[in-house]
Amino acid sequence: MTTTPTRAAELRRALASRVVVADGAMGTMLQAHDPTLEDFQNLEGCNEILNVSRPDIVRSVHSEYFGAGVDCVETNTFGANHTAASEYEIAGRVYELSEAGARIARETADEFTGRDGRPRW
Repeated sequence: MTTTPTRAAELRRALASRVVVADGAMGTMLQAHDPTLEDFQNLEGCNEILNVSRPDIVRSVHSEYFGAGVDCVETNTFGANHTAASEYEIAGRVYELSEAGARIARETADEFTGRDGRPRW
């Protein structure tokens, strides 16, 4: 999963010519879906685990933001780093969680772009 030169160039043009609106509080939105301890794979509060256990929840958050009109979303990977993952004893899963989070965001952006042709990032 790489950023194509065209996609990156489109983003640079958009940033140079207008306000590009991004998403907001990922964690708050995820928690509003009331994930269970099982959804968290018994790692309560580890939102990044939802990328693999409940990608539907993560996708729905991105969809809510795109549906509200944002141009770009952030991945659900804030804690997908060695330090944060070590607190849950899952540092070895950082790549898996990061890749899943990026894939979900990209797929959702592409879906919304496909609906009306307006680029999403």
